[in-house]
Amino acid sequence: MKKIMVLGSGCAKCSKTAEQLEKLAQELGVEAEVSKQTDPQVIMQYGVMSTPAVVIDDQIVHTGSIPHTEEIKAWLKR
Repeated sequence: MKKIMVLGSGCAKCSKTAEQLEKLAQELGVEAEVSKQTDPQVIMQYGVMSTPAVVIDDQIVHTGSIPHTEEIKAWLKR
């Protein structure tokens, strides 16, 4: 199972990113646990300066914008 975390302040872009990740994981049949993290200390531990950021299995894969559908699919298929 993939552990996916969306780092951000809880803004609309962060929520949209989490929704997209959940939706595409379900469509692709990938077991994934998607969570949102809004704690500034946790976000800073990852060195993220621009949100939303996506962390998959403890590795940052994206920062600063809502990721494109094709990007998300590629991450989920790894």
